[in-house]
Amino acid sequence: MALISGKETKPEISVRSFLFRLGFRFRKNVKELAGKPDIVLPKHKTVIFVHGCFWHGHDCNRAVLPTSNIEFWKTKIQNNMERDKLAKSKLEIIGWRVLTIWGCEIKNKKQFEGAMEKIINALNSK
Repeated sequence: MALISGKETKPEISVRSFLFRLGFRFRKNVKELAGKPDIVLPKHKTVIFVHGCFWHGHDCNRAVLPTSNIEFWKTKIQNNMERDKLAKSKLEIIGWRVLTIWGCEIKNKKQFEGAMEKIINALNSK
């Protein structure tokens, strides 16, 4: 697991590139904020987490547990989910809007466009 990178993943880069092309400016992986969000848009007081379906326990076909060492993986994924909920609530308490994009939401062009539309709508609504 040490070889699994938590930063600079392809989905993150895709989302950041899209936002940058539209003129949004952001910071990456801000350590001072709970959960160290992948993308922080300070002007819009919004953070975006780009979650991998397996690692964060999404309810989709990409989040299938391995068949060996099942208890370890259940515990690992459950802890990740609890940490995500805690980070989200901490951020919301201090006034940040929290958006989550899942890996399965951006796996093809049509889904990517839908996910980006979700982000743009959230950023344009206040």
